[in-house]
Amino acid sequence: MTFEQNVKRLEEILEELESGKISLDEANKLFQEAISLSKKSYEMLSESKGKITVLKKEIESFVEKPYE
Repeated sequence: MTFEQNVKRLEEILEELESGKISLDEANKLFQEAISLSKKSYEMLSESKGKITVLKKEIESFVEKPYE
């Protein structure tokens, strides 16, 4: 799943949990799914942050070099 799909699913889970129309067992399953999706989303954000940091350093080193 993409980051955006994870967020959408998390929103759906939140709506289901807030509805109060599900059993405790179903609420527990949804909560576990939400925790898993949250972890995956955090990992995706961390990976993207790392890639951006690398690209930023590459750009900075390119800009700092004098014209040859």
